[in-house]
Amino acid sequence: MNSPYTDTVRGAMAVCIAYRGSKEWQAVKAIRTRVFIEEQNCPCELEWDKYEEISRHVLGSVDGVPMAAARWRLIAYEQRPTARLERFAVLKEYRGKGYGKALVSWVIEDARRAGLGEYLLHAQLRLEAYYRSLGFDTVGDPFEEVGIPHILMRRHDSDALR
Repeated sequence: MNSPYTDTVRGAMAVCIAYRGSKEWQAVKAIRTRVFIEEQNCPCELEWDKYEEISRHVLGSVDGVPMAAARWRLIAYEQRPTARLERFAVLKEYRGKGYGKALVSWVIEDARRAGLGEYLLHAQLRLEAYYRSLGFDTVGDPFEEVGIPHILMRRHDSDALR
């Protein structure tokens, strides 16, 4: 995990880019399998999608133990370049300690460094207030995705790099 893309946030959590085929990528897959497929019963064929290849995958670790994952990718939203934030997963034993919030912040900052200032995500409806606390606004009505109620949420940073 000693790559030039490793940062330490929230004290003990190290965050790095997980390149496909690396040991970090294997850890991302294991975390997403545990959280989405095993805990939330998401079908395997829906978890692993056509966007894996074009997404930037991120791994969070505490004391060298992989415990969180996320990805983001570039999309066009309302004819503007936007970062689509996806697949935020924190292992159960690490939840409630601020690691998820730190991971969201790290991913937003990574997208900001890429020159983006618009962020979009499909939040599980039960997490709407959580994402609101991170600066996201609700867009539209709830919908179902993989059998779980979701809501479209958006954040705009006026100070993003242009």
